[in-house]
Amino acid sequence: MESLVIPALILVVVVLAVGLAARALGRRKGGRGDAPQQPSPGAAELARTASAKLSEEEHRRIYALIAQGQAMAAIKLYYEVTGDGLRASRDAVGALAAHPQPYRGPEEAAEQPEDDDDEPQRFPYRYRAIASKGDVTREVSSNMLNDEIYGRIRTLARNGDTEAAAAALTRHSDISMKQAREFIELLDD
Repeated sequence: MESLVIPALILVVVVLAVGLAARALGRRKGGRGDAPQQPSPGAAELARTASAKLSEEEHRRIYALIAQGQAMAAIKLYYEVTGDGLRASRDAVGALAAHPQPYRGPEEAAEQPEDDDDEPQRFPYRYRAIASKGDVTREVSSNMLNDEIYGRIRTLARNGDTEAAAAALTRHSDISMKQAREFIELLDD
């Protein structure tokens, strides 16, 4: 009987240690996962800095990937283009997604600290956005849309702010609010 006491005590100690470790890990993960993540106060500045490191073509490609929901591809592209570390690239792409930045050339970036989205600009090309669900398909074509703006509209729609998404779509196209709402309803959930 005495030969079983020591292994039993060791087993009890191991079970208690595993239980305490699991509890500590559960608290750590539970604290992060339960509350919605708020963008850090420096995220807008990080987005401006990250955007300034990109050429016009790289900027367009990264925002196209973000708008398509391909965050890993956007991080990889940013990593390859800038040479920043993987963690820094992940943070930069997250900031770019949370705080979309228009492309500014090197001289514009120095002159204008921040530009607002209220006054849409016209682009030399026509942008087509298509949304479909089942047999229903809607298309919006405008020279006031681009990948970046459409990405913001999709982000608003995915976050449940359909009215703001519809308002932004009408501001950057020639469709009515009713048509914009119909279009937003068809975007992926």
